[in-house]
Amino acid sequence: MTSNYPVTWIANERAHGMGRSPAVEALFPAGTARLTRSFHRQIPGYRLSPLKGLPNLAQMLGLGGLWVKDESARLALSSFKVLGGSYAIYRTLKTMLGLDHLEIPFSELTSPEFKAKLGDITFASATDGNHGRGVAWSANAMGFRAVIYVHKHTSQARIKAIEGNGAKVVVVDGTYDDAVRQINDDAQKNGWQVISDTAWEGYEDIPRWVMQGYTTMFSEAQEQLSAQGIVKPTHLFMQAGVGALAASGIGFYNGLFGSNDPAAVVVEPELAACLFASIEAADGQPHTFPGDLNTIMAGLACGEPSPLAWDILRDCTDVFLKCPDYVAAKGMRVYGMPLRGDPFIVSGESGAVTLGALMFIMERPELADLRAQLGLDENSQVLLVNSEGNTDPNHFRRIVWDGATPVPREYRETY
Repeated sequence: MTSNYPVTWIANERAHGMGRSPAVEALFPAGTARLTRSFHRQIPGYRLSPLKGLPNLAQMLGLGGLWVKDESARLALSSFKVLGGSYAIYRTLKTMLGLDHLEIPFSELTSPEFKAKLGDITFASATDGNHGRGVAWSANAMGFRAVIYVHKHTSQARIKAIEGNGAKVVVVDGTYDDAVRQINDDAQKNGWQVISDTAWEGYEDIPRWVMQGYTTMFSEAQEQLSAQGIVKPTHLFMQAGVGALAASGIGFYNGLFGSNDPAAVVVEPELAACLFASIEAADGQPHTFPGDLNTIMAGLACGEPSPLAWDILRDCTDVFLKCPDYVAAKGMRVYGMPLRGDPFIVSGESGAVTLGALMFIMERPELADLRAQLGLDENSQVLLVNSEGNTDPNHFRRIVWDGATPVPREYRETY
Protein backbone atom coordinates (compact mmCIF):
# COMPACT_ATOMS: atom_id res chain seq x y z
CA MET A 1 0.00 0.00 0.00
CA THR A 2 1.37 3.42 -0.94
CA SER A 3 0.78 6.85 0.56
CA ASN A 4 1.44 10.36 -0.65
CA TYR A 5 2.71 11.40 2.79
CA PRO A 6 6.47 12.13 2.76
CA VAL A 7 7.55 9.76 5.53
CA THR A 8 6.01 6.54 6.86
CA TRP A 9 7.96 5.08 9.74
CA ILE A 10 8.14 2.17 12.11
CA ALA A 11 10.36 1.82 15.18
CA ASN A 12 12.39 -1.34 15.73
CA GLU A 13 12.26 -2.30 19.40
CA ARG A 14 14.82 -5.06 18.89
CA ALA A 15 17.57 -2.49 18.35
CA HIS A 16 17.12 -0.96 21.80
CA GLY A 17 19.85 -2.22 24.10
CA MET A 18 21.20 -4.65 21.50
CA GLY A 19 24.81 -3.84 22.25
CA ARG A 20 27.22 -5.34 19.75
CA SER A 21 25.22 -7.47 17.32
CA PRO A 22 26.33 -11.11 16.81
CA ALA A 23 25.52 -10.67 13.11
CA VAL A 24 27.94 -7.73 12.94
CA GLU A 25 30.67 -9.71 14.68
CA ALA A 26 30.21 -12.56 12.19
CA LEU A 27 30.12 -10.39 9.07
CA PHE A 28 32.69 -7.75 10.03
CA PRO A 29 35.32 -9.40 12.23
CA ALA A 30 37.95 -7.19 13.84
CA GLY A 31 40.34 -5.72 11.27
CA THR A 32 37.95 -5.93 8.31
CA ALA A 33 37.97 -2.21 7.51
CA ARG A 34 41.77 -2.10 7.76
CA LEU A 35 42.12 -4.93 5.22
CA THR A 36 39.60 -3.52 2.76
CA ARG A 37 41.10 -0.04 2.90
CA SER A 38 44.60 -1.46 2.47
CA PHE A 39 43.43 -3.09 -0.76
CA HIS A 40 41.56 -0.04 -2.08
CA ARG A 41 44.50 2.29 -1.42
CA GLN A 42 46.51 0.36 -4.03
CA ILE A 43 44.00 0.89 -6.85
CA PRO A 44 45.33 3.50 -9.32
CA GLY A 45 43.37 6.72 -8.87
CA TYR A 46 42.20 5.93 -5.35
CA ARG A 47 41.67 8.85 -3.00
CA LEU A 48 39.38 9.58 -0.09
CA SER A 49 35.96 10.73 -1.22
CA PRO A 50 35.15 14.07 0.42
CA LEU A 51 33.15 14.50 3.60
CA LYS A 52 31.18 17.72 3.13
CA GLY A 53 29.64 19.70 5.93
CA LEU A 54 26.39 21.61 5.42
CA PRO A 55 26.44 23.87 8.49
CA ASN A 56 23.88 26.38 7.26
CA LEU A 57 21.33 23.74 6.33
CA ALA A 58 21.96 22.04 9.67
CA GLN A 59 21.23 25.30 11.49
CA MET A 60 18.07 25.87 9.49
CA LEU A 61 16.84 22.37 10.37
CA GLY A 62 17.73 22.70 14.04
CA LEU A 63 20.65 20.24 13.97
CA GLY A 64 24.14 20.56 15.40
CA GLY A 65 25.81 19.32 12.22
CA LEU A 66 25.02 17.70 8.88
CA TRP A 67 27.74 15.71 7.12
CA VAL A 68 27.61 14.11 3.68
CA LYS A 69 30.06 11.45 2.52
CA ASP A 70 30.08 12.33 -1.18
CA GLU A 71 30.67 9.29 -3.38
CA SER A 72 29.82 11.07 -6.63
CA ALA A 73 33.48 11.17 -7.72
CA ARG A 74 34.66 7.76 -6.47
CA LEU A 75 37.26 6.58 -9.03
CA ALA A 76 35.39 8.65 -11.68
CA LEU A 77 32.53 6.09 -11.52
CA SER A 78 30.01 8.36 -9.73
CA SER A 79 29.19 5.70 -7.11
CA PHE A 80 30.51 3.88 -4.05
CA LYS A 81 29.65 0.50 -5.60
CA VAL A 82 33.12 -0.09 -7.03
CA LEU A 83 34.42 -0.50 -3.47
CA GLY A 84 32.35 -3.65 -3.02
CA GLY A 85 32.75 -5.10 -6.50
CA SER A 86 36.53 -4.69 -6.61
CA TYR A 87 37.08 -6.18 -3.16
CA ALA A 88 34.79 -9.14 -3.90
CA ILE A 89 36.65 -9.91 -7.13
CA TYR A 90 39.98 -9.63 -5.29
CA ARG A 91 38.84 -12.08 -2.60
CA THR A 92 37.37 -14.42 -5.22
CA LEU A 93 40.64 -14.55 -7.16
CA LYS A 94 42.63 -15.25 -4.00
CA THR A 95 40.26 -18.07 -3.06
CA MET A 96 40.54 -19.63 -6.52
CA LEU A 97 44.31 -19.90 -6.02
CA GLY A 98 44.12 -21.01 -2.39
CA LEU A 99 45.78 -17.77 -1.23
CA ASP A 100 42.99 -16.40 0.92
CA HIS A 101 45.34 -16.06 3.90
CA LEU A 102 47.65 -13.67 2.02
CA GLU A 103 47.41 -10.00 1.09
CA ILE A 104 48.27 -9.73 -2.59
CA PRO A 105 49.42 -6.34 -3.96
CA PHE A 106 47.21 -4.88 -6.68
CA SER A 107 50.23 -4.67 -9.01
CA GLU A 108 50.71 -8.43 -8.69
CA LEU A 109 46.99 -9.07 -9.04
CA THR A 110 46.96 -7.36 -12.45
CA SER A 111 50.19 -8.91 -13.71
CA PRO A 112 50.25 -11.29 -16.73
CA GLU A 113 51.81 -13.96 -14.52
CA PHE A 114 48.92 -13.86 -12.06
CA LYS A 115 46.34 -13.95 -14.85
CA ALA A 116 48.11 -16.92 -16.48
CA LYS A 117 47.61 -18.92 -13.28
CA LEU A 118 43.87 -18.21 -13.35
CA GLY A 119 43.07 -18.51 -17.05
CA ASP A 120 40.06 -16.87 -18.65
CA ILE A 121 37.34 -15.86 -16.20
CA THR A 122 34.09 -14.05 -16.90
CA PHE A 123 32.58 -12.17 -14.00
CA ALA A 124 28.81 -11.71 -14.05
CA SER A 125 26.35 -9.62 -12.12
CA ALA A 126 22.80 -8.29 -12.08
CA THR A 127 22.38 -4.60 -11.41
CA ASP A 128 20.23 -1.49 -11.32
CA GLY A 129 23.25 0.30 -12.80
CA ASN A 130 25.96 1.26 -10.32
CA HIS A 131 26.93 -2.19 -8.99
CA GLY A 132 27.24 -3.54 -12.52
CA ARG A 133 29.37 -0.60 -13.55
CA GLY A 134 31.64 -1.19 -10.56
CA VAL A 135 31.98 -4.90 -11.35
CA ALA A 136 32.65 -4.15 -15.03
CA TRP A 137 35.32 -1.58 -14.16
CA SER A 138 36.98 -3.88 -11.63
CA ALA A 139 37.01 -6.91 -13.95
CA ASN A 140 38.43 -4.81 -16.77
CA ALA A 141 41.11 -3.29 -14.50
CA MET A 142 42.24 -6.79 -13.51
CA GLY A 143 42.21 -8.10 -17.09
CA PHE A 144 39.01 -10.17 -17.10
CA ARG A 145 35.71 -10.12 -18.98
CA ALA A 146 32.34 -9.17 -17.52
CA VAL A 147 28.71 -9.71 -18.47
CA ILE A 148 26.06 -7.63 -16.71
CA TYR A 149 22.30 -8.23 -16.64
CA VAL A 150 19.97 -5.27 -16.14
CA HIS A 151 16.18 -5.03 -15.78
CA LYS A 152 13.84 -3.49 -18.34
CA HIS A 153 13.54 -0.12 -16.56
CA THR A 154 17.31 0.52 -16.63
CA SER A 155 18.11 3.75 -18.48
CA GLN A 156 20.23 3.81 -21.63
CA ALA A 157 22.70 6.13 -19.89
CA ARG A 158 23.37 3.52 -17.21
CA ILE A 159 23.63 0.74 -19.80
CA LYS A 160 26.13 2.74 -21.86
CA ALA A 161 28.19 3.48 -18.75
CA ILE A 162 28.48 -0.25 -18.05
CA GLU A 163 29.39 -1.00 -21.67
CA GLY A 164 31.95 1.80 -21.54
CA ASN A 165 33.82 -0.24 -18.95
CA GLY A 166 34.17 -3.20 -21.28
CA ALA A 167 31.21 -5.38 -20.24
CA LYS A 168 28.51 -7.05 -22.29
CA VAL A 169 25.04 -5.95 -21.14
CA VAL A 170 21.89 -8.11 -21.34
CA VAL A 171 18.44 -6.59 -20.68
CA VAL A 172 16.02 -8.86 -18.80
CA ASP A 173 12.28 -8.38 -19.27
CA GLY A 174 11.45 -8.04 -15.59
CA THR A 175 12.58 -6.49 -12.32
CA TYR A 176 16.00 -6.36 -10.70
CA ASP A 177 15.14 -9.52 -8.79
CA ASP A 178 14.27 -11.27 -12.07
CA ALA A 179 17.68 -10.23 -13.43
CA VAL A 180 19.37 -11.72 -10.34
CA ARG A 181 17.62 -15.06 -10.86
CA GLN A 182 18.32 -15.10 -14.61
CA ILE A 183 22.02 -14.37 -14.37
CA ASN A 184 22.45 -17.01 -11.70
CA ASP A 185 20.89 -19.60 -14.03
CA ASP A 186 22.93 -18.46 -17.03
CA ALA A 187 26.16 -18.30 -15.03
CA GLN A 188 25.81 -21.97 -14.07
CA LYS A 189 25.32 -22.91 -17.72
CA ASN A 190 28.23 -20.79 -18.99
CA GLY A 191 30.74 -21.17 -16.19
CA TRP A 192 30.67 -17.50 -15.20
CA GLN A 193 31.56 -16.28 -11.72
CA VAL A 194 28.70 -14.26 -10.21
CA ILE A 195 29.58 -11.16 -8.16
CA SER A 196 26.33 -10.23 -6.44
CA ASP A 197 25.63 -7.80 -3.62
CA THR A 198 22.67 -9.87 -2.45
CA ALA A 199 22.90 -13.31 -0.86
CA TRP A 200 20.84 -16.50 -1.11
CA GLU A 201 21.15 -20.00 0.29
CA GLY A 202 24.54 -21.43 -0.63
CA TYR A 203 25.82 -18.09 -1.94
CA GLU A 204 27.06 -15.94 0.92
CA ASP A 205 30.85 -15.45 0.72
CA ILE A 206 30.84 -13.03 -2.22
CA PRO A 207 27.98 -10.82 -0.93
CA ARG A 208 29.84 -10.76 2.41
CA TRP A 209 32.98 -9.53 0.65
CA VAL A 210 30.98 -6.91 -1.24
CA MET A 211 29.59 -5.56 2.04
CA GLN A 212 33.02 -5.66 3.65
CA GLY A 213 34.38 -3.65 0.73
CA TYR A 214 31.96 -0.83 1.51
CA THR A 215 33.51 -0.38 4.97
CA THR A 216 36.36 1.56 3.36
CA MET A 217 33.92 4.43 2.89
CA PHE A 218 32.94 4.49 6.57
CA SER A 219 36.53 4.08 7.74
CA GLU A 220 37.35 7.18 5.70
CA ALA A 221 34.33 9.05 7.07
CA GLN A 222 35.26 8.25 10.65
CA GLU A 223 38.77 9.54 10.06
CA GLN A 224 37.38 12.70 8.46
CA LEU A 225 34.91 13.31 11.29
CA SER A 226 37.69 12.86 13.84
CA ALA A 227 39.63 15.61 12.07
CA GLN A 228 36.64 17.88 12.80
CA GLY A 229 36.76 16.96 16.49
CA ILE A 230 33.72 14.66 16.24
CA VAL A 231 34.12 11.29 17.94
CA LYS A 232 31.26 9.74 15.97
CA PRO A 233 28.01 10.77 14.32
CA THR A 234 25.00 10.71 16.60
CA HIS A 235 22.73 9.65 13.73
CA LEU A 236 23.26 7.63 10.56
CA PHE A 237 20.67 7.83 7.77
CA MET A 238 21.18 5.08 5.16
CA GLN A 239 19.33 4.42 1.92
CA ALA A 240 18.56 0.79 1.12
CA GLY A 241 17.78 -1.51 -1.77
CA VAL A 242 18.71 -5.10 -0.86
CA GLY A 243 20.26 -3.55 2.27
CA ALA A 244 23.97 -4.18 1.67
CA LEU A 245 25.13 -0.55 1.91
CA ALA A 246 22.91 0.19 4.89
CA ALA A 247 24.08 -2.92 6.73
CA SER A 248 27.71 -2.08 5.99
CA GLY A 249 27.46 1.43 7.45
CA ILE A 250 25.27 0.50 10.40
CA GLY A 251 27.35 -2.63 11.05
CA PHE A 252 30.61 -0.67 10.87
CA TYR A 253 29.48 1.70 13.61
CA ASN A 254 27.92 -1.02 15.74
CA GLY A 255 31.19 -2.93 15.58
CA LEU A 256 33.10 0.15 16.75
CA PHE A 257 30.78 1.45 19.43
CA GLY A 258 28.38 -1.35 20.42
CA SER A 259 25.43 -0.01 22.40
CA ASN A 260 26.85 3.53 21.98
CA ASP A 261 26.59 3.39 18.20
CA PRO A 262 24.75 6.13 16.26
CA ALA A 263 20.96 6.02 16.03
CA ALA A 264 20.39 4.24 12.71
CA VAL A 265 17.65 5.04 10.19
CA VAL A 266 17.03 3.04 7.00
CA VAL A 267 15.27 4.86 4.14
CA GLU A 268 13.56 3.07 1.21
CA PRO A 269 11.32 4.00 -1.72
CA GLU A 270 7.71 3.20 -0.86
CA LEU A 271 7.46 1.39 -4.22
CA ALA A 272 10.28 -0.99 -3.26
CA ALA A 273 10.15 -1.15 0.55
CA CYS A 274 11.21 -4.75 1.19
CA LEU A 275 13.00 -4.00 4.47
CA PHE A 276 10.10 -1.93 5.81
CA ALA A 277 7.76 -4.79 4.92
CA SER A 278 10.07 -7.24 6.67
CA ILE A 279 10.21 -5.31 9.94
CA GLU A 280 6.46 -4.65 9.73
CA ALA A 281 5.81 -8.41 9.50
CA ALA A 282 7.34 -8.68 12.99
CA ASP A 283 8.43 -12.30 12.60
CA GLY A 284 12.17 -11.64 12.33
CA GLN A 285 12.35 -12.89 8.74
CA PRO A 286 13.07 -11.05 5.47
CA HIS A 287 10.05 -10.63 3.19
CA THR A 288 9.63 -9.96 -0.51
CA PHE A 289 8.01 -6.72 -1.66
CA PRO A 290 5.63 -7.26 -4.62
CA GLY A 291 5.11 -5.18 -7.76
CA ASP A 292 7.23 -3.84 -10.61
CA LEU A 293 9.39 -1.68 -8.28
CA ASN A 294 9.19 1.23 -10.73
CA THR A 295 10.61 4.02 -8.57
CA ILE A 296 12.87 6.85 -9.76
CA MET A 297 15.37 5.57 -7.18
CA ALA A 298 16.70 2.96 -9.59
CA GLY A 299 19.56 1.90 -7.32
CA LEU A 300 17.07 1.05 -4.57
CA ALA A 301 14.48 -0.74 -6.73
CA CYS A 302 14.86 -4.15 -5.07
CA GLY A 303 12.06 -6.40 -3.87
CA GLU A 304 14.03 -9.04 -1.97
CA PRO A 305 16.31 -8.22 0.99
CA SER A 306 19.75 -9.76 1.20
CA PRO A 307 19.58 -12.21 4.13
CA LEU A 308 23.08 -11.21 5.25
CA ALA A 309 22.14 -7.54 5.34
CA TRP A 310 18.78 -8.26 6.96
CA ASP A 311 20.38 -9.96 9.97
CA ILE A 312 22.33 -6.78 10.75
CA LEU A 313 19.52 -4.34 10.00
CA ARG A 314 17.04 -6.33 12.10
CA ASP A 315 19.42 -6.10 15.06
CA CYS A 316 20.73 -2.56 14.74
CA THR A 317 18.30 -0.27 12.88
CA ASP A 318 16.32 2.00 15.19
CA VAL A 319 13.75 3.23 12.64
CA PHE A 320 12.73 2.08 9.15
CA LEU A 321 11.27 4.68 6.75
CA LYS A 322 9.62 4.52 3.35
CA CYS A 323 9.17 7.57 1.14
CA PRO A 324 7.48 8.56 -2.15
CA ASP A 325 9.70 9.50 -5.08
CA TYR A 326 9.27 13.24 -4.59
CA VAL A 327 11.28 13.01 -1.35
CA ALA A 328 14.34 11.93 -3.34
CA ALA A 329 13.69 14.60 -5.98
CA LYS A 330 13.57 17.29 -3.27
CA GLY A 331 16.88 16.04 -1.87
CA MET A 332 18.49 16.30 -5.33
CA ARG A 333 17.36 19.89 -5.73
CA VAL A 334 18.50 20.92 -2.25
CA TYR A 335 21.94 19.39 -2.79
CA GLY A 336 22.17 21.13 -6.17
CA MET A 337 21.05 24.53 -4.89
CA PRO A 338 22.53 24.79 -1.39
CA LEU A 339 22.20 27.59 1.13
CA ARG A 340 24.83 30.29 0.77
CA GLY A 341 28.11 29.04 2.23
CA ASP A 342 27.22 25.34 1.99
CA PRO A 343 28.92 23.20 -0.68
CA PHE A 344 27.27 22.18 -3.95
CA ILE A 345 26.70 18.42 -4.28
CA VAL A 346 25.70 16.50 -7.40
CA SER A 347 23.39 13.70 -6.25
CA GLY A 348 21.28 11.18 -8.11
CA GLU A 349 17.90 9.94 -6.96
CA SER A 350 19.18 7.12 -4.77
CA GLY A 351 21.84 9.35 -3.26
CA ALA A 352 19.49 12.15 -2.23
CA VAL A 353 16.54 10.39 -0.59
CA THR A 354 18.08 10.45 2.88
CA LEU A 355 18.48 14.23 2.77
CA GLY A 356 14.90 14.66 1.58
CA ALA A 357 13.61 12.38 4.33
CA LEU A 358 15.66 14.16 7.01
CA MET A 359 14.31 17.53 5.94
CA PHE A 360 10.70 16.40 6.12
CA ILE A 361 11.33 14.84 9.54
CA MET A 362 12.78 18.07 10.90
CA GLU A 363 10.20 20.36 9.29
CA ARG A 364 6.84 18.61 9.66
CA PRO A 365 5.10 19.38 13.00
CA GLU A 366 3.24 16.08 12.91
CA LEU A 367 6.57 14.18 12.90
CA ALA A 368 7.53 15.47 16.36
CA ASP A 369 7.14 11.95 17.77
CA LEU A 370 9.67 10.62 15.27
CA ARG A 371 12.13 13.41 16.11
CA ALA A 372 11.72 12.56 19.78
CA GLN A 373 12.09 8.83 19.10
CA LEU A 374 15.41 9.49 17.38
CA GLY A 375 16.58 12.31 19.64
CA LEU A 376 17.16 14.65 16.71
CA ASP A 377 17.93 18.12 18.04
CA GLU A 378 20.49 20.94 18.12
CA ASN A 379 23.12 18.55 19.52
CA SER A 380 22.80 16.00 16.72
CA GLN A 381 25.61 15.30 14.25
CA VAL A 382 23.95 13.52 11.31
CA LEU A 383 25.89 11.52 8.71
CA LEU A 384 24.42 10.90 5.24
CA VAL A 385 25.92 9.12 2.23
CA ASN A 386 25.51 10.57 -1.25
CA SER A 387 25.77 7.14 -2.82
CA GLU A 388 25.72 8.28 -6.45
CA GLY A 389 26.23 11.31 -8.63
CA ASN A 390 24.59 12.09 -11.96
CA THR A 391 24.36 8.54 -13.35
CA ASP A 392 21.33 9.24 -15.59
CA PRO A 393 21.86 12.74 -17.06
CA ASN A 394 18.52 13.05 -18.87
CA HIS A 395 16.48 12.14 -15.81
CA PHE A 396 18.72 14.25 -13.60
CA ARG A 397 18.00 17.31 -15.73
CA ARG A 398 14.26 16.62 -15.76
CA ILE A 399 14.26 16.71 -11.97
CA VAL A 400 16.78 19.46 -11.24
CA TRP A 401 16.14 21.74 -14.24
CA ASP A 402 12.47 21.11 -15.01
CA GLY A 403 11.17 20.31 -11.53
CA ALA A 404 9.88 16.84 -12.36
CA THR A 405 8.44 14.81 -9.47
CA PRO A 406 7.56 17.90 -7.41
CA VAL A 407 6.66 17.97 -3.74
CA PRO A 408 2.81 18.04 -3.46
CA ARG A 409 1.53 21.47 -2.57
CA GLU A 410 0.23 20.35 0.82
CA TYR A 411 3.71 19.25 1.92
CA ARG A 412 5.69 22.25 0.70
CA GLU A 413 7.40 24.40 3.32
CA THR A 414 7.48 28.19 3.38
CA TYR A 415 11.13 29.19 3.65
